[in-house]
Amino acid sequence: MTSQPTPPEHQPSAPVRVTPEPVVLPEPWRSSPLTVVVPTYDEAGNLPVLVAQLMALDLPGLRVVVVDDNSPDGTGEVADKLAAELGGRLTAVHRTRKDGLGRAYVEGMTRALAEGAEYVVQMDADLSHPVGYVPQLLGTLHATNAGVVIGSRYVPGGSLSEAWGLRRRLLSGWANTYVKTVLSIPVRDVTAGFKIWRASALEALDLSSIESTGYAFQVEMHYRAFRRGQKIMEIPIHFEDRVVGQSKLDGAVALEAALRPLRLRRAENARRRP
Repeated sequence: MTSQPTPPEHQPSAPVRVTPEPVVLPEPWRSSPLTVVVPTYDEAGNLPVLVAQLMALDLPGLRVVVVDDNSPDGTGEVADKLAAELGGRLTAVHRTRKDGLGRAYVEGMTRALAEGAEYVVQMDADLSHPVGYVPQLLGTLHATNAGVVIGSRYVPGGSLSEAWGLRRRLLSGWANTYVKTVLSIPVRDVTAGFKIWRASALEALDLSSIESTGYAFQVEMHYRAFRRGQKIMEIPIHFEDRVVGQSKLDGAVALEAALRPLRLRRAENARRRP
């Protein structure tokens, strides 16, 4: 009897391409309870691609928490569909309105810790943070006993997408220099949004008291970690440019990012006074 061909809908899908080529971690590092927190707003086209790449990694302990701010393009519904397909490996958190990147991360991280994550990754949904670096971040965290490992554009070996124009490069470089000068923090990429945290480090930062709502959230997290004695490491990454959708950076967010370092320094100094 001749065998029947597999119906088209059941044909095996092509392997998911992940770049850079992920490193292979030894046990028990490979099976670490790791949760990737991904805030979303109008990322319906990017989210399935990102989640597929994350699930293709050889990290059986990896889970994803998607925090959606009531996206009008249906990203929340896409997250729910992915959660149903992946069972317990993806949690969709729905917020009623767009309330800032910082608030979304705090809610996602809090959920991840409550669900038992020992390590928490921050990633953008726009595919600018290459998924292949996640095992490197996790391996570096284990090997160095750091509290946080940052995927850095500005350490030797790091780079920016060629799609970034001169104005954008200068603005990013100036922002890093400005923040480091104001806060005296020894981090090359202090505005970076791609990183991994040890659960104990996040707990030491008191997430519920984080004040920044926009991109200044990244700076506040790094500064708190530094002032509380957390070991901070950086590894080089290549930062990709967004392919689908538009940047969420606006004037109000930029203003907060400029003023927040001064407020952070003042608040931290007040906290440390006897």
